[in-house]
Amino acid sequence: MEVVAEAEDGPGALAAYEAHRPDVTLLDLRLPDIGGAELIRQIRKRDPQAKIIVLTSYGGDEDIFQAVQAGARGYLLKGELPDETLEVAIREVHAGKRHLPRPLADRLADRLSAQALTPREIAVLELVAKGLSNTEIGAALSVTPGTVKTHLARIYPKLGVTDRTVAALVAVQRGIVSID
Repeated sequence: MEVVAEAEDGPGALAAYEAHRPDVTLLDLRLPDIGGAELIRQIRKRDPQAKIIVLTSYGGDEDIFQAVQAGARGYLLKGELPDETLEVAIREVHAGKRHLPRPLADRLADRLSAQALTPREIAVLELVAKGLSNTEIGAALSVTPGTVKTHLARIYPKLGVTDRTVAALVAVQRGIVSID
C-alpha cells in the first residue's frame, strides 16, 4: 500500500482526489470548511466508483448514517482500531466490500429504525444546543415561540427524551448537530 496524497481541507481533498484517483480514500468527517458527508458526495459525483472509508473520532449514529448514505464504503473510529484493522478495511473496500465494525453497524441499524427529524426540527435542535431560549429560536427562525415549543414536542419522542437539555445532549452525541 502506498499513500499518494494528503489534504487538510475540502478543496485540497477534491484536488488531491482528482490528481491521484486513489484506489481507496481515507477521509475524516470534520474538515475546517466542509462536512465529511458533503465531501463524500462531491467525490462520488466526480467518480461514482470512488471507494471511501471514513476514519474519524465521531461515532454518532447520525454521523455514520450520513456518511454511508453519501457513499462511504467503510467507517472506522480512530480510537478503536485494533492492530491491522485499517489494513483489513482498506483491502475489503478495495475488493468491493463494505467494512463497518459490529458496534457501528448496530448504531446504523438503530438510526435506520428511528423516526427521522425534519430539517426544521434539526434547525431548532441546533439552536437549543447553543443555549437559545424558545423566544430567541423563534426570532432566529422567524416563527413564534409557540411554534418552537411544538417542534420540541415532536422532537422529544423521536429522540426518546423528555426535555430540551437531554435533547440537545443526545443530538450532539448522535451527530445530529454540532456545537463547533
